[in-house]
Amino acid sequence: MKMLLELSDIEVRYGSIRALRGVSVTVEQGEIVALLGANGAGKTTALRTISGLNRPSKGKITFDGQSIEHLASHKIVGLGIGHAPEGRRIFPAMSIMENLEMGAYLKRGEFSKDVERVFELFPILAERRRQLGGTLSGGEQQMLSIGRALMSNPRLLLLDEPSLGLAPMVVQTIFRVISEIRQSGTTILLVEQNAAQALQLADRAYVLENGEIVLSDRANVVLNDPRVRAAYLGVGAA
Repeated sequence: MKMLLELSDIEVRYGSIRALRGVSVTVEQGEIVALLGANGAGKTTALRTISGLNRPSKGKITFDGQSIEHLASHKIVGLGIGHAPEGRRIFPAMSIMENLEMGAYLKRGEFSKDVERVFELFPILAERRRQLGGTLSGGEQQMLSIGRALMSNPRLLLLDEPSLGLAPMVVQTIFRVISEIRQSGTTILLVEQNAAQALQLADRAYVLENGEIVLSDRANVVLNDPRVRAAYLGVGAA
């Protein structure tokens, strides 16, 4: 498969703290790649760095053959990278439709087909399209966050903790939709604390600890690694 995204020896600092230390990650076109780790491991920092919200102090980020580590965020979106951030970050005083329109802010012309795609994935958003974002449930806000990121027709979708704080039934819906998004041709880099769900969905996975990659392999191999099972799945090593 074609290499779509490559992080090479990325270092990110917050003052004197090294949040990412020599991180190298690859994502091939059509894959779902999971990025796992505990709170503070550097997962969100990695996604923010890819989307241009953080600047690496070292290393290179390549998207479809182009270096992007020094590009502005809106230019990175324009190249085909969408980002549904941790905490959803929707606009609470705007309606669902207005939030989706904000996701298409770089587009010129008609984007009704993109709205239809979001509503097909999340029918409840279609039913409540005029409802203010701040009045939605946590699950509906997460759906809106993902939908807004899809409005730019990304080739690569960055998902940061999409199941965090959601009821089990809603989590199942979110993961089903993530699978459907991949089936439609969008590549996905998934940050997720629900390791079991993420590894069942992903093709490959990386494990971050203290800003460093400590394990990378096929998702089924990572799922059965004793260290992962003990640390993230609550299963004692044999």
